[in-house]
Amino acid sequence: MRVKDFIAGLPKAELHVHHVGSASPRIVAELAARHEGHTPVPADPEKLAEFFTFADFAHFIEVYLAVVDLIRDADDIFTLTYEVARELAGQRVRYAELTCTPYASVRRGIPAAEYCGAIEDARKRAEAEFGIVLRWCFDIPGEAGTEAAEQTLRIALDQRPDGLVSFGLGGPEVPRAQFRPYFDIARAEGLHSVPHAGETTGPETIWAAIRDLGAERIGHGIAAAGDPELMRYLADHGIPLEVCLTSNVRTRAVASLAEHPLPVLVAAGVPVTINSDDPPMFGTTLNREYGIAADLLHLDRAGVAALARAAVDASFLDPAGKRALLAEISTYTDQSR
Repeated sequence: MRVKDFIAGLPKAELHVHHVGSASPRIVAELAARHEGHTPVPADPEKLAEFFTFADFAHFIEVYLAVVDLIRDADDIFTLTYEVARELAGQRVRYAELTCTPYASVRRGIPAAEYCGAIEDARKRAEAEFGIVLRWCFDIPGEAGTEAAEQTLRIALDQRPDGLVSFGLGGPEVPRAQFRPYFDIARAEGLHSVPHAGETTGPETIWAAIRDLGAERIGHGIAAAGDPELMRYLADHGIPLEVCLTSNVRTRAVASLAEHPLPVLVAAGVPVTINSDDPPMFGTTLNREYGIAADLLHLDRAGVAALARAAVDASFLDPAGKRALLAEISTYTDQSR
């Protein structure tokens, strides 16, 4: 069996994939047509592909927020969540932690209870119909500052949907210390800390995420490759990085896949997981990301299976769920020999 075919059937966990950023072109085009005249997002497929060509990270954020603006009611939230789950399940993703930004939807007028009700209804239906387990990371949009942090925390604690497992921080990598009080409260309430850091800035934001936000995993974190002391710290303390290869090229965080620091991080013993970030926007899938990682790291099928196990180990799935998924990976790997 070729590695590509092995990846296609391999049971996997996805730990860094954004809710709105996972909207397929079909769904984006449908929503854009529905809101035509009130959005810069084109409904035409060719123009949509051009719209998703990013000049830099700032332009990506601009495009991303334009798509966020298409999600205007609870029905849109349900449809988006359910369809994302369908597409992940089609890639043999058995467990996914979806990064959601409720602040953006609530700010647009969707009540927090309706937002949380919609994602929970979609989660339950997707698990029943597709066999995929979804969990939520409620993410602060960093560009909106502490107001967004306060509201995101309030939504998380007041609504506390059953699938919520973690608290995150995305967007431009603004100073992390200002968000410390919100992460302190979220962690005290049992939520895991998973901020973005070291994607478009240097190692200092990763250090700050660990020091100020108590990060248990780091979103992206590729800048750690430039700091040997930080790589040793991550390895020694078992803090995994959520690596998103194509995303890093498309947002110009790295110049090319050939120059990606993934091999440096792995060689230093840093725990890494492979993820897709905003896959339709970046023209990728989780399966494709595994294939790229296999090429960069010169992995055979056993090495690819080890990547899948690393994602399960780094996840916030309950122990019984982890054991079951790890067993499923082992069974598949044994049967593919």
